[in-house]
Parts: sequence; structure tokens; C-alpha cells
Amino acid sequence: MRNSRVSSRKTSRITRTLYIILLFAISIFIFLFYTKDLLENEQNPLFSDTSHLHHQSQQIRSSGSVQFVDQQLWASTFSRRVHPCVNPTAKYKAAQESNRYMTVKCNGGLNQMRTGIADMVAVARIMNATLVIPHLDKRSFWQDSSVFGDIFDEDHFIRSLQRDVRIVKELPRQLESVPRARKHFGSWSGMSYYENMTQLWREHQVIHVAKSDSRLANNDLPLDIQRLRCRALYHALRFSPPIEVLGKRLVERLRLRGGHYIALHLRYEKDMLAFTGCTYGLSDAESEELRIMRESTHHWKIKKINSTEQRNAGLCPLTPREVGIFIKALGYPASTLIYIAAGKIYGGAGRLSELTLQFPNVVSKETLATKAELEAFSHHASQNAAIDYIISVESNVFIPSHSGNMARAVEGHRRFLEHKKTITPDRQGLIEVFNKLDSGQLVEGPTLTNIVKRMHRNRRGASRKRNGPPLGIKSRARFRYEESFYQNPYPECICN
Repeated sequence: MRNSRVSSRKTSRITRTLYIILLFAISIFIFLFYTKDLLENEQNPLFSDTSHLHHQSQQIRSSGSVQFVDQQLWASTFSRRVHPCVNPTAKYKAAQESNRYMTVKCNGGLNQMRTGIADMVAVARIMNATLVIPHLDKRSFWQDSSVFGDIFDEDHFIRSLQRDVRIVKELPRQLESVPRARKHFGSWSGMSYYENMTQLWREHQVIHVAKSDSRLANNDLPLDIQRLRCRALYHALRFSPPIEVLGKRLVERLRLRGGHYIALHLRYEKDMLAFTGCTYGLSDAESEELRIMRESTHHWKIKKINSTEQRNAGLCPLTPREVGIFIKALGYPASTLIYIAAGKIYGGAGRLSELTLQFPNVVSKETLATKAELEAFSHHASQNAAIDYIISVESNVFIPSHSGNMARAVEGHRRFLEHKKTITPDRQGLIEVFNKLDSGQLVEGPTLTNIVKRMHRNRRGASRKRNGPPLGIKSRARFRYEESFYQNPYPECICN
């Protein structure tokens, strides 16, 4: 009898233990299931149709999962404990005094100049040169007369890099008239190229660099040179105080309006459409205007472009209507606050209404700021672009409608800042979707949402190594097709 009681108690203990283990296992399974959904952007549509937004919103709140939905829409879920790392290695030595000088003429728009300046800092370090504050492009499409100090904090730039490179505001007066080695450095060049260029110092004390964009390779450079590029771009090239103050002020106003906001780089501007030859949805008169502009712009090499082929290949910026369909299909409600980071939209308010009809809460710096606040920046396209850049980097979500210089620069900066969410549209895939919508083969709703969200599951700024050139491209041509270092500075400037 006693043995029977002992056996019964043992059985009871074993049963309780197994029951506890089973409950624990079930809890773990449930936790992993929902975590998987969170990380992989669960494909069931958040909002099946705009007519049901209010009803679904109430259902979500009543079930207590509104925070989960917000997490899917706004949070960056891919940081994976990464953080910026730009400090030099132990073997890195402070810059030495140099009586050899490098002058630079930047080319392109704001972000083309910014990355070019960061490259020239690295080149000056490699060649042991004193860098003279670069001259900015004043002849590009935007024809901005700004000098370096108008856009960037000049003193901060010099001070931040004093251990890396000696930088001066002007060439010493006694060297202004001496013959210079005028050099157009090769695109995407590596260490050995610039080490060979030091031979120029034998006959010249000053080297003048005619162009600054894409002068340095994306890959296969020493770690300290790569990290110097990041220090130059993300720390030293701070915008001038007036730009910083207004940019941050507008970010605060956006936060007060909606808490969260999308920064949309809507590249539906006259120069971009003319350059790419994209005329889908435009009138004959508008298409002709863009053709004339393209053919009369001397430095644009391609004059004859098939607009349909461009669009089907995903080479055109998305139209305002297409952007609206895309954002809606991602699950963002009609009330979402959207900041337009762009110049003048081609077609004006009428063309923009194709977006605002779907998302009425659309703003720009012209509607956020007062005329007095913007007056100092009028007629200075690069300074206005700098304000857009600040607001885009600080946004909860960044969406570029085309993969231009600003889109790449903002994406890289957001990756650097622990991978803030950046949703890069798969334009070629989306064109197939839009064509089906136009032909009636597909309608907006749950099916479209599923397709779009699945298509962009891995296009949200997740941590990944920088891409090399596509297969089959050899020799120096491959450098052109590598992913830009400034679009994805991982792994050199982002550490686990």
C-alpha cells in the first residue's frame, strides 16, 4: 500500500512536470510564430480596401493589436544589433604636415558633390596632400551659386578631419599663380592608381582635380580608407547652421502633426523625365517639351529613347498615381502623413493630385515652413535639397520613386544609422502590376496588397553585404555596376 502511494506521488510529479514543459513549449512556439511574422512582414493584407479602413481600425483596437500593426508599418525591424563603426584601426596614423596641395572642382547636384567631397578627402589622405576647400558646381541643371560655406559648416569640416587630412580654406597666395597639374582622375580607381599619381608631386606642388564624382572604387580599399570616407560624409560634412536649424524645425513640425511620417523622394521632375525619356501618362505637348530639352542638353549623351521600353525595364520614376497605389498596397492608411522631398513636380498640382486623391495628408517644405523661413534659400536648389535630405534621413520611412543620387545617399545614411526603414520600389516588377490594373486584369484590394508586400519583403533596408557587379560584366566596366559604397557602407562602417 505504501509503495502504491509513493508510486502515485511520483506519477503525479512526472505528470505535472510534463504538463509544465508542454505549456512552456507552446509558449515558445507562439512567441516564435509572431516574431517571424514581425520580421518577415506577414503577407496577409493589413487593409483590404480603403472603404474598410475605419471598420478594420476599430477591429484592430478592440483586439489590442494596434501596436503590432504600427510596428509592421513604421518600425525598423532589421537592425539586428548593428551600429555605426567609423573609428580608425590601431595602426592608423595622424595626418602629417604637407606642402603639397590639392584643389577640387566638384560636379553634379548636392549629393553627387557630397559623396565626391568625401572621396577627395580619402584621395588627399592617400596622396598625402593638403586639401583646399572644394569649389562647388555652379553650372549643373540647377545652376546654384552657393559656395561651400553656404551649404556646409566649413569650420566643422576642417576641425572634424584634422587628424586625417590637413584642410585649408584657400590656396596659399604664393601658390595661386604656379603651374598646376590639371588631372581628371579615373573613375572608380583604387589604391595603386592613386599611389602612382603621387609621381605628379615631382614636378608640381599643386594638383587640380577637374571632377570629384565616382573617383574612388567602391570595394577593395583598406579598412581605414573606407572608414575615413564615412567619417567625412556622415560626421564632417554637416550642413551649415541655417540649413540644420530649419531642417530640424520642420522635422519637429512633422512629428507634431502625425507622430510618424513617410519621406517620399518623388523624382517626377522635368529634368529627370527628360533625361530618362519617360513620357508615360503625359500629353503630346509635354512629351515634345521633354524631347527638346533632352536633345538640347549637350552633356546628355543619349538623345533617342523609346519611352515604353524604358518604362517596362523599370528605368522610369514612378508617377504620382503609381506611388499612391504602391503606398496604399503596402498597408498605409489614407491618413498617412507624407512629406514630398523633391523639386517642382512636372505638371504641377494637377499631376500631384493623382497622389493626394489617395493620400490627402501630403506636405512639402513650402507648406510646412513660412515664406520668411524659406526666403534665404530661394533660388538655391542645393540648399533646398539639403533641407529635404535632413527631413528624409530623419523620417520613419523613406521611399524613393527612382534610384538617383539622393535616393542612394539617403538609403546609405539610414543604413548607417542602424538601418532605418527604407522601402525601395521594385519598379520593373511594379510596372507589370500597374499594367494589369490598367487593363482590368487586377483590381486594388487584398490580392494586390499581397503581391506588392511579397514583392518588397526583402527591399526594406535590411542588413546585408554590399552587392558586387552583375554576372558576365568584366574588366573595368564592372566597377560602374557595383553597388555604391555610399548606398550601403556595410560591412566597413557598420559593425555587429
